[in-house]
Amino acid sequence: MRCSTYTFKIPQVEGGSTVSIKVIWSQKLLYHEGQFSLNVPFSFPAFVNPIGKKISKREKILLNVSSGVGKEILCNSTSHALKELRREVGKMGFLYDAEVLTWSTSDFIFSYNVYSKDLFGGVLLQSPFLRDIDDRQMFCFYLFPGNNQSMKAFRKEVIFIIDISGSMKGDPFESAKNGLLSSIQKLNPEDSFNIIAFNTETFLLSPLMEQATEEAIIKATQWLNDTLTADGGTNILVPLKQAIKLLAETTNSIPVIFLITDGAVEDERDICNFVKGYLTNGGSISLRISTFGIGSYCNHHFLRMLAQIGRGHFDIAYDADSVDFRMQKLFTTASSIILADITVDALEHLESLEMLPSCIPDLSRGSPLIVSGRYSGNFPDSVKISGTLTDMSKFTIDLKARKAKDLPFDRVVARRQIDLLTANAWLSGSKELEQKVCY
Repeated sequence: MRCSTYTFKIPQVEGGSTVSIKVIWSQKLLYHEGQFSLNVPFSFPAFVNPIGKKISKREKILLNVSSGVGKEILCNSTSHALKELRREVGKMGFLYDAEVLTWSTSDFIFSYNVYSKDLFGGVLLQSPFLRDIDDRQMFCFYLFPGNNQSMKAFRKEVIFIIDISGSMKGDPFESAKNGLLSSIQKLNPEDSFNIIAFNTETFLLSPLMEQATEEAIIKATQWLNDTLTADGGTNILVPLKQAIKLLAETTNSIPVIFLITDGAVEDERDICNFVKGYLTNGGSISLRISTFGIGSYCNHHFLRMLAQIGRGHFDIAYDADSVDFRMQKLFTTASSIILADITVDALEHLESLEMLPSCIPDLSRGSPLIVSGRYSGNFPDSVKISGTLTDMSKFTIDLKARKAKDLPFDRVVARRQIDLLTANAWLSGSKELEQKVCY
């Protein structure tokens, strides 16, 4: 886990004075199988408690839940004794208030479900905040997979491209191998896979795609453990082209490239432009590319941009201990697609439109889909979202637009938008985008 320590000085104060500190931060809710989870640091070391006579102290947590959807919220679990203050459709309020002798030694954990059997979503609209450099209106549309377990995920053909350059030697390589093998074991027997390892050269597990049978997984395990060693330089474009060629004839399934690397290369912009050109100029329209970075030295902007172009997903692990878990989590999201090739209608009459990400990702069983952006003009009362289901039939849903009165979604999507805009600024070299990000 990556830890950050923030310090600040408090000027000398007189004894008996009260010092009040207010801290504001944002963090993502975890989502797993329809459940949202919040984990807020709320444990304090023993030395913050006064020595000697025990003095009664008060701990207080006020929790407001606004799901942003017109669905019933079901509270699942909580670490502290919460008292329910109010309940509305899509909203709940709680209070924890207790007299304690020592400060809390456990974090605050809360989880809830937004129940819906079927896929559902909505559109939120919001005006720009005061002194916003961009005076266009803001929008955010979202899709949730719902709790319908009968919705099947697409059959997959997956190629793992794993970096075995010298910088991966040791724990990073071992952790990446474990994460890769754990991900392969999540495949269904009807899925197929291959592995391409690369440094300055490339090494293929098989010249053809392998069915994800028990025998094939054992073969892949032995190949990774006995054949490969981390050494040499880094060349991403060659194995990427090999993977695209192997997946070019894919039919009735989702071809997925899963790139794992800890390094940076000089031709990263060329790689992004190559993939963009391939997908635009008659290449495989269904190809998906997800990227996973290890450590702080790889180019996060490149990996995020490549995943955005490939309608995939991106994540990073800063230390070897978290590689396996985060890689499996990312692969689960990238490979459990239930609605693909998603498009948005009814926005063509707007005066201007900016969507982030510009290439709409698929909807996965394990992760909501969120697309946000800016617009000028009259936003329609509803938008039509269309996509393709696993039986290749078309799915369409109308999402109603409404004003986000008490939900500041600009804060919710701010970090995500900054990351996407930064990646776009890196690829395009646009000074205008750089200034927008810095503002």
